[in-house]
Amino acid sequence: MHYLKTREYTHLSGEINALYHEAAVKMGISDSVQNILYVICEQGDRCLQRDISRLTGISRQTINSAIRRLEKDGIVYMEQGIGRNTIVCLTERGKNFARERIFPLFEIENRIWGEWTEEEQRQYLMLTQKYRDALKKYMKIMLETAEENGYEQRE
Repeated sequence: MHYLKTREYTHLSGEINALYHEAAVKMGISDSVQNILYVICEQGDRCLQRDISRLTGISRQTINSAIRRLEKDGIVYMEQGIGRNTIVCLTERGKNFARERIFPLFEIENRIWGEWTEEEQRQYLMLTQKYRDALKKYMKIMLETAEENGYEQRE
């Protein structure tokens, strides 16, 4: 029985991801660029590069490549932070680019959240966090077992 619920969750999650992908395609950007710019905008037009990785789940290599392209296109510039921290900042061109291609997503999401009651919002976040925490816990166990069995790590 729980497999049906898992299948339904996986299907819904895939559909949501496909909608974000479709938005990226229509806006003429890659999924990774959409996610990177989304986080930078959400953080106030500048963000630590390591936070982009943490908040998006995108590999550092992919983030580095995308940021280099965005830098070349005049969308972002880099600043040295404290220690080894690098800050990714939107240029004026980048802010305009984000207003056209990222802010519409914020507007849609805000509209959705506005249609939900406070209780629905709280419940959704609580259950999503609960799912994430359990997934993290059981993935850790699975990965430790895989390591013990000598599976190779590939990326």
